[in-house]
Amino acid sequence: MKKQYDFSKVERGKFYHPNAVFIFPVYLEPDVNEFLNDVAEKKKVDVQDLVNDWLRAEMNLIQSIQ
Repeated sequence: MKKQYDFSKVERGKFYHPNAVFIFPVYLEPDVNEFLNDVAEKKKVDVQDLVNDWLRAEMNLIQSIQ
């Protein structure tokens, strides 16, 4: 690293996008990933759709008992 950097010509906020949406990655253990891929393949759906459906079902269950 340099001892000093010249920031006099930079543009503040150049890469800022107020409507940007951050979707965080989810890292699965290998056995869970394999299971989900198998189920998704049998149902002929994307893993993402399968997981979202399962999570929504869990959310509904939790909300129903509160």
